[in-house]
Amino acid sequence: MGGGRQAIIMDTKQFPGNIAVMGGGSWATALAKLLMQNCETILWYMRRDDRIDDFKRLHHNPAYLTDVNFDIERIEFSSDINYVCNQADTLLLVMPSPYFKDHVDKITVDISQKAVVSAVKGIVPDSNELVTDYMARVFGIAPEKNLVISGPCHAEEVALDRPSYLTVGCADLDLAAGFAECVAGKNTHAITSTDVEGIEYAAVLKNVYAIAAGIIHGMKTGDNICAILISNAIREMERFLDAVAPRHRQICDSVYLGDLLVTAYSRFSRNHNFGSMIGKGYSVKAARMEMEQTAEGYYGAKCIHDINTAYGVDMPIAEAVYNILYKGVPAQRAIKAISRQLD
Repeated sequence: MGGGRQAIIMDTKQFPGNIAVMGGGSWATALAKLLMQNCETILWYMRRDDRIDDFKRLHHNPAYLTDVNFDIERIEFSSDINYVCNQADTLLLVMPSPYFKDHVDKITVDISQKAVVSAVKGIVPDSNELVTDYMARVFGIAPEKNLVISGPCHAEEVALDRPSYLTVGCADLDLAAGFAECVAGKNTHAITSTDVEGIEYAAVLKNVYAIAAGIIHGMKTGDNICAILISNAIREMERFLDAVAPRHRQICDSVYLGDLLVTAYSRFSRNHNFGSMIGKGYSVKAARMEMEQTAEGYYGAKCIHDINTAYGVDMPIAEAVYNILYKGVPAQRAIKAISRQLD
């Protein structure tokens, strides 16, 4: 299948050992819920002890997806990242990209033989590296143990037990299939792919394009232009992926087009909602302050802009979002300018 995409082989080897969820937000909570359906126990790293205490008392995350209840007897919580890394065989990284280094740079134990699964929907700040590249360079994680997981899948819909779709990427398809089994269930379908770089970059780009779609929504310019924007955005994404991570892939696969669509249109999309506020006239600063959760596309827009300086890919939509967020270009002017280029 395109991009190394494969159906799950259900008699695959068991995924290695104890799995640790690293992060305490909504996506971390949703993935923990899926893991608990298939794993006897998990470890869970959260930065704040008070949040852990509240979780144990309430039997749910006190801050995110509060309707999801957990059997806390099957969870070992800890705010000590090195303890969790020592105890776990697999680390599921689920931190917002702006705070990623704040967490993982505290790791001092050897994790080079662990399996690492990135659910981080962004690029490492400053270095503009993919999370898998950063983990390989800094911690010596081999490609065969460096995994990614992506959608189309909203944490809120996992909480509501709605049908959800995931793609697990790794150079080792057996390992990818093993982790896919850990998160698959009655309402969750998981497939595998070897296109690790493409999946990571697509997860960043779809957030940037969702901001653009949100801006159009906030400006009330209609559904027609939004449809044209997204049809152009997927081609823009394909051009970028072909430049930075060339390989055969089907851009209409769910992990690319599907994730773009759900992020661009859904009421659960924080990036769409962030863009919508800007389209309604909020300043970028005010919209960021209004958001209760991280809009990854804000950071992704700058990272993609910086990376693309070396490639020169034609990306008018991503560049317009960057100009609005970082150059102070009025949203109305930026959207009007690119609307002439859309077809």
